[in-house]
Amino acid sequence: MRRAFCGLGICLALIAVGCGGGKRQDPILALSAEEALTQGKMALEAEKFFKARRLLTHAFEVAPNTALGREALLLAADTFFLQGGEANLVQAEAKYRDYMNRFPTSDFAPYVQFQLGNCLAQRTKRADRDQSSTGKALAAYEEVLRLYPTSEYAARAREEIRAVRNQLAEHEYLVGKFYLGYGIYVAAIERLEGVLEDYQDYGEKDKVYLTLGQSYVKAGLNLKAFNIFEKLRREFPESPYVKDIPKLALGKEGDSGTEEGGAAAEQTSTEAKEDG
Repeated sequence: MRRAFCGLGICLALIAVGCGGGKRQDPILALSAEEALTQGKMALEAEKFFKARRLLTHAFEVAPNTALGREALLLAADTFFLQGGEANLVQAEAKYRDYMNRFPTSDFAPYVQFQLGNCLAQRTKRADRDQSSTGKALAAYEEVLRLYPTSEYAARAREEIRAVRNQLAEHEYLVGKFYLGYGIYVAAIERLEGVLEDYQDYGEKDKVYLTLGQSYVKAGLNLKAFNIFEKLRREFPESPYVKDIPKLALGKEGDSGTEEGGAAAEQTSTEAKEDG
């Protein structure tokens, strides 16, 4: 009986030792904020993003209200951005917004606002897909110009704005072309005229002129078609789209040029209100 109790005691002791030994402390938790920041920077430079993120997050948590902590939080956001991919870009955006909410007057605020635009811009879809992220990216870049017009990121934001606006214009053009192909001429005209009005800096206006002119022709608006085709020839004489101008626009102004021909197109106008 005594042997049995003795054996049981040894087993319990071994179990206790085993359980205690299983609780290994994370070595990162033993680091000071400065040590964690230094090691986090080294890991980030080596593109070890997960390790860098853990170190930098620890540095921020240890010293959240210091310059060192602010730097660590910003670098933690950078780890998500640099790692890339849809999920990481979403996380990066959240981290940058967290930084801006905590430290709106930081010297790094212009950079953070610019990075918000980059996170959204890199998540944009092809021009023939939904462009909600593209619109948000445009707004984020415009905030750089509004809030930090003299910062070094203002010029870079302007470049990105041009690219983003081109993407949005291309999307609107493709929607207009889609409507034309399906015989929804009023909708096509509205979209294509909108491109010329809202995106005057669009880099491919020649193809918009052609497609808009074709839409006018289909809608029976021959005078408008003639005028837009003339504009295409005048502004883009070397454009490959010039050769695609319909014959009716090569001579005189075609029919009377009245707008009555557009009545047929109005039959599909209810569909024009649908979003592209």
